Amino acid sequence: MSKFYFGGGSGDVSSDDEDNLPYPEALPRSDFLAPDFDAPAYLSTLSERHQTLEDLRSDLRERSQALSKELLDLVNTNYEQFLSLGSDLKGGEEKVEDVRVGLLGFKRGVEDVRGKVRERKVEVEGLLGEKKDVSKQIALGRRLLEVDARLEELEDRLMVSSLGRAVNGGDEDSWTDSEDEEDDDDELGVETGVAGTSTRKLQRLVTDCLHVERLSNSVGKEHPFISAQQSRMLRVRNTILLDLSTTLKQTTSTGEEGKSRLLKILGIYRDFGAEEEAIKVLKGMKSR
Repeated sequence: MSKFYFGGGSGDVSSDDEDNLPYPEALPRSDFLAPDFDAPAYLSTLSERHQTLEDLRSDLRERSQALSKELLDLVNTNYEQFLSLGSDLKGGEEKVEDVRVGLLGFKRGVEDVRGKVRERKVEVEGLLGEKKDVSKQIALGRRLLEVDARLEELEDRLMVSSLGRAVNGGDEDSWTDSEDEEDDDDELGVETGVAGTSTRKLQRLVTDCLHVERLSNSVGKEHPFISAQQSRMLRVRNTILLDLSTTLKQTTSTGEEGKSRLLKILGIYRDFGAEEEAIKVLKGMKSR
């Protein structure tokens, strides 16, 4: 570091006194650690330091080199401690083993729970399948009961006995010819000279018979119960065709009422899918 002297009128200073001249103190390190440290502002406070610029630069350069060395030493020290971390850990093997055993036990517990869940899933799926089958059987049973009930009702209306069951002739049929004829009278006026079963009753019989046939087809004709009812179905259908034939033969085509009734009967034949039967009856009527 360069030496300097204080100005004055005392003249030259001898070389022996130069070593006794005061030197500026070293820059305190705390000044550089301030949070709001600003280099230009800090340098402006050094104007009264009585130190040449070259000496200040040299001081700061040495301080920077010292800080770099300290930083390097700190990094090396921490790095060596990091490398020795594994060897410094001693006595933790038992704890690590306890943790490993605990994790293995937890894993086995999870596997057990997962297995029970899989078993319960299979069980629930089986129960749901059984419930679905039972629901299907219940629906099938209801359709079979409806087929039997509607077929029995048709037999009662047509006064047809089946399987040894006597027709309940003592009870009044809710569909008497007199009531149906009154219905036809409301539609066509007084049908004097027009004989036979009322067209409304025939239409209802045909509609109910077709409904029973659709129910039977929905179950399947190969079903034992449906197969056993085929004779009853055939007997009911033939009876309805016989009533239609009788009514058609007894219907005169003269007059507006007779023509309207004839068209209704032919429409019932068509709904019943028995157009050929109607043609046979009409041909028979012409041949007489």
